[in-house]
Amino acid sequence: MSENDRIVLKAVLAEQKTAKAPELSDNAYFEIFTAEHILKNFDLSYDEIQSGQVGAGGDGGIDSMYTFVNGNLIEDDTDTSNLGRDVKSELFVIQSKMEAGFSEDTIRKFDTTFNDLFDLSRNLAEFTTVYNEDLLRLAAIFRDTYTQYAARLPSLVVNFRYVTIGDDVHPNVKRLVSQLKATVLRLFSSAAFSFDFINVANLLTLTRQLPATTFNLRLSESPISSGEESFICLVNLSEFNSFISEQDGRLLRRIFEANVRDYQGNVQVNKGIRDTLFNPTDDDFWWLNNGVTIIASHVSLSGKTLNIMNPLIVNGLQTSYELHSYFSIDPTRHDDKNILVRIIGVAHTSNEEQTRNRIIKATNSQTAIQVASLRATDNIQRDIEDYLRSEGQYYDRRKNYYKNEGRPIAKIISITYLAQSVIAILLKRPNDARARPSSLLKEDANYYTIFDSTHPMPLYLKCIQILKRMESYLNGTFTGISSLEVNNFKFHLAMYSSLLLANNPEATPYDILALNLDDFTVDFLKDCHSAVAKIYSAIGTGSYYASKDRQSVVKLLESLRSITYRGN
Repeated sequence: MSENDRIVLKAVLAEQKTAKAPELSDNAYFEIFTAEHILKNFDLSYDEIQSGQVGAGGDGGIDSMYTFVNGNLIEDDTDTSNLGRDVKSELFVIQSKMEAGFSEDTIRKFDTTFNDLFDLSRNLAEFTTVYNEDLLRLAAIFRDTYTQYAARLPSLVVNFRYVTIGDDVHPNVKRLVSQLKATVLRLFSSAAFSFDFINVANLLTLTRQLPATTFNLRLSESPISSGEESFICLVNLSEFNSFISEQDGRLLRRIFEANVRDYQGNVQVNKGIRDTLFNPTDDDFWWLNNGVTIIASHVSLSGKTLNIMNPLIVNGLQTSYELHSYFSIDPTRHDDKNILVRIIGVAHTSNEEQTRNRIIKATNSQTAIQVASLRATDNIQRDIEDYLRSEGQYYDRRKNYYKNEGRPIAKIISITYLAQSVIAILLKRPNDARARPSSLLKEDANYYTIFDSTHPMPLYLKCIQILKRMESYLNGTFTGISSLEVNNFKFHLAMYSSLLLANNPEATPYDILALNLDDFTVDFLKDCHSAVAKIYSAIGTGSYYASKDRQSVVKLLESLRSITYRGN
């Protein structure tokens, strides 16, 4: 049967690669495919999956690496200040090979690389000639995050996943795992260690595992029905925690994707929720707390159990996170407290999308919430989505909507990617686009500057196309260039080349819109690239730090003011 499994898997890979990433090699797509399915429960976007890709050459036997804290993927610009008090870190290290077997060499490389990169007493700079920039960047993310929370004694799980299209694992290969475990525990004595060999049959099983779409919620009392498929009810805290948790106890993150508010961490309202949870005399939790609002495709009642299809929690994120943390401390905890839950079925309404957006706005309209927090349902966001779709691009204002539809990876544009292109080119702040795009989007003033309703829709597409052109030039011109180095240059290169072609360092949005993409030739971009590299060199901190330094932008603009260029 294993040969049949290989035939089926190769057919699945060929079909999905053709549909989603025809520009990638078979091996490159296999790495994305395996990471996507291994990390399925974390609900990562393709941008997030690719951020953990290591690249070829100097990879230390690692294809992908990801750091999570409390279920949140940690990237270069992730704001880690609101991740809660009980810190649970996870590291995933993945090797994916389209080979019909498992080798001892891969386990030995895991062992050597982990020992080199995760010994916190050693400086990663020691290994710049041994490992590539992407691997060192990903190791630095873990080290920085782990040491940041060291005082809180974070729990740590180190997960290794070795994937091939082979079958059985030879005992000589298996025995080396104990040596790797010893290395991990020597460096992190309190860590939990996990290693899985994923063969062709396991990978097919992972591929076929679809996220559940229908959930059951057991009620404490019979609910009040406030209309067709709409209910108000009390739910025991333990039952609600089960509803919002994966089978392994992790928070079921995908049912919060419609919630427009971030978890706010140790703010006063959450302290109040926490105090009420931990006070054994407070059996009136439900009326001391605003509760939770859920929208769903369909809702039906059977006895004291609600059957809920495609639930999305649109209000009550703070409560849910605190409650999940409360039970994570002691999963066997029994609690008689209840929580107030409102469930609204929207599929039966005449305009499901409009109804959904109205509920999200209405249930998140307290004065403590910034207006920009409702941005996912802003008219401009829907307008951008509609316009880009008409141009063959898929704007992912609702995370993973188009990924789940199977759209091509290269044509899915995240909110962050669009914002970065606008920040770099229109706002002339490529250093901010490189260093802190996510944090900028949280600030109302920045948000409304980036998403200016007076901008014509084609301007957003032009910014995307220019940034894509920079990526194509960098990846096509420099063999083996790391994704880190691409990120270090693409934003500054986009700004500099656009302003140079516009022949105006103070170019207006309409100047940018008028640019001809054909003028961004390879020879022209080589000259621009040399100019940016020269500025980075003059700053003297290396391209990584220079790309985040406002000084580099100041010097580039000064350079532009001293020259002119007219495209042909």
